[in-house]
Amino acid sequence: MSRRHRHWTLVWLLTGGLMSACATTSDQPSDLRQALFGLSERAAEEVLATSVWTRPTEDVVLLLAAPEIDGTLNVDTERFSETLTRALLAVSDGPQVLNWQPRMADADLPDNQWLMESRLVADGPILRLSDRELLPYRLTLELRRPGDNEPRWSRDFSGAFDATAL
Repeated sequence: MSRRHRHWTLVWLLTGGLMSACATTSDQPSDLRQALFGLSERAAEEVLATSVWTRPTEDVVLLLAAPEIDGTLNVDTERFSETLTRALLAVSDGPQVLNWQPRMADADLPDNQWLMESRLVADGPILRLSDRELLPYRLTLELRRPGDNEPRWSRDFSGAFDATAL
């Protein structure tokens, strides 16, 4: 085998190895990530479709409070918060989204800012099917003006996570 032929063979093998490594690196989201993304997309659609807005949604600033998550669900608070934020930001003509900090409650906030609170809780025992287990959940979202005690909008979403994804 000539030196030139060995060189190209080596280049071909290395390129093929890199390409196969890239092909095996999954860009597909994990089951949990996919489940949270689907739930977050549904929540974002509902929040933005509400009639509570007094201005176009692109002029609204949503202040997201840290979510309250039932520990039995084994869902990471940061991961859920990030997924919900991404879903809200992905909507065309959607609001600006910021993480709410408790010290913001004392500030004089403009009337385009809304506080969104979320609670994700287990909503029953594990459902055992022949091929998997499902864990029912309920997600509650509330919108209120910072400083208000009562929400101006609230919605519950129910569903079930595949327990193997958690």
